[in-house]
Amino acid sequence: MVDIVDAAIRSKMMSGIKGKNTKPELVVRRYLHRSGFRYVLHRRDLPGRPDLTLPKYRAVIFVHGCFWHMHQGCRFATLPTTRPEFWLHKLEENRARDERQAQVLMGDGWRIAVVWECSLRLQPGPTLAGLSTFLKSCVRRAEFSADQCPKIE
Repeated sequence: MVDIVDAAIRSKMMSGIKGKNTKPELVVRRYLHRSGFRYVLHRRDLPGRPDLTLPKYRAVIFVHGCFWHMHQGCRFATLPTTRPEFWLHKLEENRARDERQAQVLMGDGWRIAVVWECSLRLQPGPTLAGLSTFLKSCVRRAEFSADQCPKIE
């Protein structure tokens, strides 16, 4: 399938996609701050530069976009029809990198929460409450997704 815009316009469109301070991330930040949790943003010294780090709780939070991190079974994680082999490779690499970084963080004693964009779109209340519960617990890893909100391992 041929792209409907030329390469220069597509490049400009793609460069406008934010990696930090996204709407889902801001929802999580506002909730946590209002609930009394204090955090550090985008620590460069930790693998994966977690969106939020809560040193007091020895926890990190990643707020993942369903498309960019290839959320399995999610309706928001569709594969583009233009250059599907390129996108499949790119998104699979993102998933593999996420898992490698999570393993390193857990090996260093960090607890990890992954909040998927769909859970904040469809079920923000239970997701945020579950995140608060996770932080106060001693659970090592939690994932918050709209279809299984909250999933704590």
